[in-house]
Amino acid sequence: MKGSGLPLCLFSAVFYLFWKPSAGLKTLHLGSCVITANLQEMQNGFSEIRGRVQAKDEIIDHRILRKTESLQDTKPADQCCLLRHILRLYLDTVFKNYPTTDHHILRKISSLANSFLTVKKDLRLCHAHMICPCGEEAMKKYSQIMNHFKELKPHEAVVKALGELDILLQWMEKTR
Repeated sequence: MKGSGLPLCLFSAVFYLFWKPSAGLKTLHLGSCVITANLQEMQNGFSEIRGRVQAKDEIIDHRILRKTESLQDTKPADQCCLLRHILRLYLDTVFKNYPTTDHHILRKISSLANSFLTVKKDLRLCHAHMICPCGEEAMKKYSQIMNHFKELKPHEAVVKALGELDILLQWMEKTR
C-alpha cells in the first residue's frame, strides 16, 4: 500500500515539469511560417514596466507602430518578414539604447530581448527555408515604421518604441 502512491507522485511531478514551461506558449501563424512564442511571458514582463516606460514618453501626438497603417492590415504572407524586421529594430536599437539605470527595468528589458531573440531565431529558420518571403508590402510597411522612428530624436524614438511594445505584442497575439 505504501508504494502505490509513488507512481502517482512521479506522474504528477513529470506532468508539472513538462506542462508548466509551455503554459504560455502560443502558436503564431505568420503566412506559411508557423512558430511558437511565449507571448504571455512577454506581455507580463512588459506590463511590469509599462507605467514607468510610458511615463518617460513625452510625445503623445506621434506613433511609430500605428495600429491601422503598419500592422493590423498586413497580409498574412507579409507578416513573417515584417515581424522579423521589427524584432531586429527592437533588438539592435530599442532594447540596447533604452536610457535607464533602474535595474528592474533593465532586467525586464533583458528578458524581453531574450524572448525576441528566440522568436527571431525561429523566423530566421523560416526565412532560410524560403517560407518567410519579403514582399513589397512588407518592406513598404517596415519603411513606414522606420520613417516614423527616424522622425524623432534617437532618445525619443527609443523611448516611444519601447512604450509601444504592447501594440506589437497585441498584433503578434492576433496572428494566432
